This record gives sequence, structure tokens and C-alpha cells, in this order.
Amino acid sequence: MPVPLSGRRFAITGGTGSFGQAMVGHLLAAGAAEIRVLSRDEAKQDQMRGRLRDDRVRYYVGDVRDRDTVRKATRGVEFVFHAAALKQVPSCEFFPLEALRTNVLGSANVVEACERNGVGSLVLLSTDKAVYPVNAMGMTKALMEKVAQAHARTSPDSPTTVSCVRYGNVMYSRGSVIPLFVEQLRTNRPLTVTDPAMTRFLMSLAESVELVERAFTGAVPGDVFIRKASACTIGDLVLALGNLFGVTPKIEVLGIRHGEKMDETLASREELRHARDLGEFFRVPLDTRDLNYAPYVEEGEAGTERLFDFNSANAPRLDVPEIEALLLTLPEIRAELGTLVAAG
Repeated sequence: MPVPLSGRRFAITGGTGSFGQAMVGHLLAAGAAEIRVLSRDEAKQDQMRGRLRDDRVRYYVGDVRDRDTVRKATRGVEFVFHAAALKQVPSCEFFPLEALRTNVLGSANVVEACERNGVGSLVLLSTDKAVYPVNAMGMTKALMEKVAQAHARTSPDSPTTVSCVRYGNVMYSRGSVIPLFVEQLRTNRPLTVTDPAMTRFLMSLAESVELVERAFTGAVPGDVFIRKASACTIGDLVLALGNLFGVTPKIEVLGIRHGEKMDETLASREELRHARDLGEFFRVPLDTRDLNYAPYVEEGEAGTERLFDFNSANAPRLDVPEIEALLLTLPEIRAELGTLVAAG
């Protein structure tokens, strides 16, 4: 039974980022009583304050690396969404210890603070890069998931339900490739493409918010909720954007950057062996076995049928017209196209 969000108190770490701002807007529309935004970026907090002008939103300047700050920001709230992270793959490759401090130790601070303050539900934001990770960002996000799952195993009587959501590229989020391509198109520069054959999942901010709400209202401790998504090649994405903007884009192929994959995986075959298919979502429950492995060694484990990963190479593939239709659902793309029409 879904838990109503109206009248509830929330905190969002990294609340000035793309996900956080979308979540704040959704919760305000749902009738939240209070939303606390914790982030390091006071300038973005000021912009957000001026744009929203809503007394239900309270702003906390601080870093999840600081345990006391997180404890204060989560005191007295019922739901916490943890989005604060170092997310850029190349920068995490150059500064992996910084990624560790924020994405793993900072996440552990959030879990500890929520439990101490009796928060009802904590949802941590993960990424497809956490599955079979090859880069520091993905490795630290994978460890973040392990922190959440370890809490569920070792603190079964905790008042806090700790769960994770995992999804791929969110279109037009900060640092994503689509706003970069749009800016390059608008300024008549070549589109800098790593590899046209590279595949990525595509998802809207609205879909990411829906997934978080699903976890808030339906998770049990240790769950990982995974949003199924369609995928496309970067080359087709470029063609679709060019069609929408009425230009034939010039392409500059850069090659794969530090720590990047040709394809991303949302759910591993190991997870899918135990996952529940909920239609638009997978729910991966916690493996609740303890450290006494003798029964499994001696008796074996049922369910060894061969499965395959759910990745951006074998997911439903969008063609160019389908990508165009999906892009047109984004308010940012519609605004950019409206600006072009007005200028023309």
C-alpha cells in the first residue's frame, strides 16, 4: 500500500542538483509539509530559493562528509533522499579518494544519521555504472549500495528502511551529454562524440522521480529498485538532435574517455536470478544469508538457469524517430526549439 507523501517532512542531500531539484518540485506538488535541501553550493541554493519562493523548503549548507551536518539536517524528518555524490567519471578517475570520501563515507554518514534520528525511509541514488564497475565513480557507487545492504543485514531492528534506486543516464541532467550537444549545435560547433556506436540508457527526470517515490513507499530494507529503460547509440542520438534543430551536425570523434564503457548494465545476471519483475521496474531483494555458508556449500543452491544481463546493448533499442519523440517530451528541448523559432 503506497504511503501518502502529503504532509510529510523530507530531506534531500545534493538537493540543488538536477535530481534533487526535480524531486523538490514533485514533493511540493504532492503537498509535503517541509523539504530540507542539503548541499555545498550556496549559490545554487540562493537561485533555488528565489525561483521557488516556498517557505516549506529550508536550505542547509553543508557536506555529507561531515557527520554532524548530516545529523542536524535529517533530525525530525520522515523521508531522506540521498543524491549528493561526485558523478563525473573522468574527475573521479583522477581523484578516486575524493570519490571514496563523498560517495562511500559520505553515504555511510547519511545512513548512520538517519538511523540515529529515526528516519522512516532512506533512499540512496545509484547508477548503472555500479554494475560490473570499471571506473572509480562506479566502484564507489557499488560500495555505496553495499553500505546500504550491510545496514539491512546487521541492523534488522533499525527504525529506518534503507534502500537504493539505480538507473542510467537521465536526459538533460547536469553534466549529461544532451545539453552539451545542444550548446554545440546552437553555436555551430562540431559535436564531440566519444564513439558513435556507444550505447546508453535514456530516462527522463520525471521517470527518475517516480522510481524514487516507488522506493520511498514500497521498499523493504536492502532493496534495490531498477528502472527499466530503452537505449540508443550516441550516433543515433546525434542524428535525432540534428533533425530536431534542422541541421546536419558536424561530428568530432574523441574516443572513449578515462573509465568509460561501450555499453552500460542496469541489472546483472546474478541480480536477475533473484529479482522480481514489476513491469516497469526490477526489485532486487536483499540476500539475507548470513556468514554460515556450510548449508550452501554442502547442499548447493537452486535456480542456476542461465540468464543475461540487462544492458544498453540488449535493451529495447530506440531508432532515430523514437529518440526524437522522446527528446520532445523534455521541457528543456522544447524551450530551446521555441527560442530558435522566435529568433527565426
